[in-house]
Formats: sequence, C-alpha cells, structure tokens
Amino acid sequence: MKKIIFYAVVLLPFLGFSQTAQDTTATELNEVVISNKVPKKYTQLPNQVEVITAKQIDFQNFQSTAEMLSNSGSLFVQKSQQGGGSPVIRGFEASRVLLTVDGVRMNNLIFRAGHLQNVITVDENMLESVGVFYGPSSTLFGSDALGGSVAMTTKNAKFLDQAHNKFTGGINTRYSSVNEEKSVAMHLNYATSNFASLTFFSFNDFGDLKMGKKKNHNGDYFGERPNYVSTVNGVDQLNVNSDKYTQVGSAYKQYNFMQKFAYKTNSGYLHGLNVQYSTTSDINRYDRLTEKTSSGLKFAEWYYGPQERLLAIYSLQKEKAFLNSDLKVNVAYQNVKESRHNRRFNNYNLQHNEEKVDLFSVSLDLDKKFTKGELFYGFESYYETLKSTAYANNINTGVVTDINTRYPNGDNNMMRNDLYISYNEKMSDKTFWNVGARAGYTTLKSTIADNSVFSLPFSSISQGNFTYSGTLGITHNTSKNFALKGNIATGFRAPNIDDLAKVFESKAGSSSSLGILIVPNEDLKPEKTITGDLGIVIQSDSKRIKLESTYFYTRMYDAIVTDDFTYNGQSIVNYNGFDAQVKANQNKGKAFVTGFSTNVSAYIISDLLFSANFNYTLGRVVEDGSQRPLDHIAPYFGKVGLTYTYNKLNLEGYMLYNGKKDIKDYSTSGEDNAQYAPANGMPAWETYNFKAGFQVLKGGTLFAGVENILDTQYRVFASGINAPGRNIYGGIKYTF
Repeated sequence: MKKIIFYAVVLLPFLGFSQTAQDTTATELNEVVISNKVPKKYTQLPNQVEVITAKQIDFQNFQSTAEMLSNSGSLFVQKSQQGGGSPVIRGFEASRVLLTVDGVRMNNLIFRAGHLQNVITVDENMLESVGVFYGPSSTLFGSDALGGSVAMTTKNAKFLDQAHNKFTGGINTRYSSVNEEKSVAMHLNYATSNFASLTFFSFNDFGDLKMGKKKNHNGDYFGERPNYVSTVNGVDQLNVNSDKYTQVGSAYKQYNFMQKFAYKTNSGYLHGLNVQYSTTSDINRYDRLTEKTSSGLKFAEWYYGPQERLLAIYSLQKEKAFLNSDLKVNVAYQNVKESRHNRRFNNYNLQHNEEKVDLFSVSLDLDKKFTKGELFYGFESYYETLKSTAYANNINTGVVTDINTRYPNGDNNMMRNDLYISYNEKMSDKTFWNVGARAGYTTLKSTIADNSVFSLPFSSISQGNFTYSGTLGITHNTSKNFALKGNIATGFRAPNIDDLAKVFESKAGSSSSLGILIVPNEDLKPEKTITGDLGIVIQSDSKRIKLESTYFYTRMYDAIVTDDFTYNGQSIVNYNGFDAQVKANQNKGKAFVTGFSTNVSAYIISDLLFSANFNYTLGRVVEDGSQRPLDHIAPYFGKVGLTYTYNKLNLEGYMLYNGKKDIKDYSTSGEDNAQYAPANGMPAWETYNFKAGFQVLKGGTLFAGVENILDTQYRVFASGINAPGRNIYGGIKYTF
C-alpha cells in the first residue's frame, strides 16, 4: 500500500497531468470569490490556498460539510460522534483554525482547543464555495488563524440578469444505507432587475451509524459496540447489542434555514440581508458512551443538547465608494447555544451545563485597484458575551441541585478591535509579491457570581492583549512551465474564556482509575506562530499536466498546552465523587510543526482527469532541551482518484488513505484520545469509493454511489467513533 501511494505521488506528475483535486478549470478557479480580502485570481498569492467549488459540492453530494472536507483529501477531520467534525490544518485544530461564514467569524469566546462540531451547522447544500487557507492567516482574518482558515461562502440571491427567470429553484433528496439517512434540501430564488430573494431549507435524519465489518489488514478488529445502556422505569440496564457493528446512540437530526435579500439602488449601492439558522436534535457524545468500567459502561447518558446557531448579517457594497476603493460593510449578530448533559451509570442525577453566546460585529473592507497592484485595507470589531449556567436533576425524584458551571457564572465578555492592510502587486510578467500587516487589541473579563459549589481561588479574571501579525511573500515564474513561491507569515491567538477560566472534567474518574480535571489558569499569554512556506508549481505548455508541492516549517511560541498543575496546592482532588488529576492550560515554551503537501493532476484524455495528493505533518513540543509529540498531528493522508465527465454523465472513482499513528507518537497531554485507539495506536487504512451522476431530463439529475466499497472497519485518528462501513446511497436533484 505504501509503495502504491509513494509511486502515485512521486512519479505520476512525470506521466502527465493538470490541476489539483479541487480544481475544475483554471478559468473557473480564477473567478471564484472566496474572500473579499484576497484577489479573485488568488493563484497569484504566494501562500497555499485550495478551493472547493459549487460544482464539486453539487456533484459529490456528501452528508455534511464535515464529510465534504474530509473527502477532499486536503484536510484531516476528527470526529467524537457522528454529528460532528473538527477540521485539522497542518496540525492545528479547533480554536487554532479560524472558521468564517460569509466573512463573519464562527470562532467565539468558548471555542476550545480540543475537538469541535460547529462546522456541521453550515449545510453543504447552501455553499457556493469553500476556501482553505493553509498556514497562519491572521493578517487577513485575525485571531485564531494559527494553522489556517476555512472560509465558507453561501449562495447569493440572484437578480434577473443572473437567474434569467423570475422564479428559479430546486430540490435535492438523498438516502444512504449506512445510517438510513433521509435528507432533503430545497431552495427558491425570486428575481427582479433590482431585487432578489433566496430561501433555503434543509432537513437531515441520520440513524445509528454502521461501521465496516471487514478487518482492516493493517490492524485488529476494534471499536465494536457490544453493549449499550437503556433506562426502563427509572432503572439503568446494560443491554447486549444485537448487532455489534451498529453504533447504537449515534443517530441525530438537523434543520437548516437561510433567507437572503438583495437590493440594488440606482446610485450603485447593493444592500443585503442574510439570515441563517441551524439546530439539531440532542447529539450523543458517542465516545464517552463507550467508556468502560469493570462492571460495564461508565455513563448512562452523555449528550449535547440542540446546537443552535443564528446568524444575521446586513451588508452594504459599492464600487469606488471611498477614495476610489470598492467598499463592503458587514454588520452582524450571532447567537450560539450549546449544552452538555451527562449521567453516570446507576447514578440518577443528570447534570446539565448550558452556554449562551451573543456576538456582535462590524467590519469594513476596502479594495483599491492600481495599474499593477491591488490594496486591501479595513477594520474589524467583535464584542462577545457568555452566560454559563449549570444544575443537576434526579430523573426519578425531580430534585434539582446546583453544580459547578463550565465557565464562570457571572459576566463574561471579550472584545477585539483590529486594523489590517494587504497589498499585492504584479512586478513583472513573471513576478508577483504580497505584503500585509494587522494590529489590534483584545480585552477579556470574566467574573464569578457564586463561588460556593467548586471554590476557585479568584473572583474575576481580566486581560488586555496587544496583538499583531504580518506576511511577506513572492511568486516568481521562472518560465511558463515552472514557478516558485515563497512566503513568511505570522499568526496569533488571544486566550479566550475557555482557555483561561474553564472547569472541565476531561476524563471521568472511576473507582479504579484517576480522572482528569482541567482548572483555570489566569496567567496565560497569546499564542504566536511564524511560518515559512516554499512552493513549486510545474505544468506543461498546455496546462494539462500540473504538479504543486508546498513545504512548510512553523515555530510556535507561548503554545497553550494542557499539562500538570496544582489546585490549592494539590495535584489530585475529588471531583464528582472520584479522584482526578489536576491539569491546566499553560504557555509551555515552544513547539514546531513541519511537513509538506503534494498535488498532482492530469487529463489522461480530454474528459478523464486523474488527481492525487499526499499530506505529511510532524509536530513536537520543545521543552527544557527535550522534545515530545505535539497533539493534533495527523498521520500522512491523501486521495487518489479518476474523474470522468462527458455530456450528461459524471463519474468519479477514488481512494482515500491514511497512515498509521503509533502510540509513541500520541501526545500524552493533549487531545489525541489514545484511550479510544488500539493499544499500539491507530492502524493505517484506505477506502475505495465510486460516485455517478446522470442528467435524465432538463433540470433533473439522478445520482448514486458506493462509499467504502470493501466495507473496511476503521477509525480516523483521534476520533471516538468508527467510520462508516459500506454505504450505498442515491437520490435525485431537480432544478427549474
């Protein structure tokens, strides 16, 4: 297997090829707008950028945005439950990767360093494109973009000159065998010459996920679900699973809604209103429900309550509105609700932790074009508040008691104010260069209103941090067949409420093992990175053969890692009735991350595209002259595939592959979740997949496919749930 991957990646570019796995045509890519802070012809940028277009999203038809990203072969995605997905970019994850929707940050003051599931609240059917920025992109997007950014852009309401009919729309239905998925997505566009409206709605019903039944040839069987807990007449019962390959308790439902209005004035102003709402059913934290004790399972219940996301954006755009600069203003409001609920087996006190986040933002982006260059500049301001509550209720008696809140139970707020500037210039026909800078100030305040449940040694936390970043890069075409790219960029992430003030049971204790309790540490500084990128591009005269490789090295300073700590002078404390080892977030000196990615592509014949990519990352914490594994570092991974497009027919066959993660390479203090892996680490795996789409009539397309054809049993590194087994899916799309 390793030899096959090696020869595919190294030798195929010399056999013939064109564009990356995410590309369709060069023209299409150059016209995709993935951010109003970079040139439309973003391929001129010296940093690595990948784009997933609407055409690709429409054909590939994955169950969620998380699945879409993981199947690209360019991103690694962790999962703790079926209803989740945490993108990893160059060894950075969660709060160190910035997510944006239509230019507005999703990252908020409780984004944590572990694993997140926020990306699933953006339905892939409403996306126009996804831009993935690799490496520090704080200069463009601000705090949290240490490892990179995922910029999601939703479909716009179309005017009459774009839609060509007053009413246009469509419906997309899908069924999958692996989890009995039943999904539907609908949209309707109303258009006049100066007014447009787009309405979108989707519903997803995912049943319990079935894992593969065929032994992975690189490892042993693992992850089967032999038992699960049910509560009958107020009594917990340990049940035998009739099908150990069905991951009982992984099912969930999701609803998504989007409404957009656009209005053009005669004076050239474009007004927009963008409202998005997403909510789920309760989603079981599947990995926690599989944790074992000597008598059975540790938890009877552990689930996330409905994850709600409301986003409202008013936008104003005008060409040459200020100092001959194109103008875009965003005024946005977000409301996010999250909750956690858990109860140990045979303990009938169900614990509830609830968080409500309100986020207000204003951004001003200006774009001024010159003869040979383009200047981007502007400012952003974000103000966030958090309300954290907690209680426990006895499911049999109804008695309610106070418990410790996840975050301080008083007033919690953060404010960010940033200025940025970026300039791109064509120095000659062969050379482009880019320079940019950002500076800002972030404040944080957190107070404890009631300190009686789990007493903390302080009543408030207050911080103010000056933040800054910069970037400098060049792209030089030595010939029409060869180009070199070099880029140096810095990134930053200001500590948030989750970093500074959280009380969190990372691992539940038991009578036979210590738990892990995360306690606050108010003495934290911003994390910082500096990254050097070197890229090469080789292509044929016809541009039908292309190789792209990017090599990077990142130094991380003041890295926030979870490590041993003391609470009131004690390293072990009693929490929830069991002993737990005390840990806290700390700035642990330095770390480095290095690696490379390679993309090769070629049109074997005019309609048959071959593509392959390979990604490798190595990360280490450097402390006291020694090195130890950094967390979130995925094993090597990638994708190899063939795509055939002819007339009304689209076909794709591809292999996803992942290397082994040895247990010695797991971080002992991070979020690698060694407890959910086999004793020797996570085995290597590969899956084989096939997709087809055929236009049967005008506007009507039938699609079908088989994923994980060999029904291989496997689990993605750091995940707490096995991946889907063989999945046969199909559906119909109709547009008018």
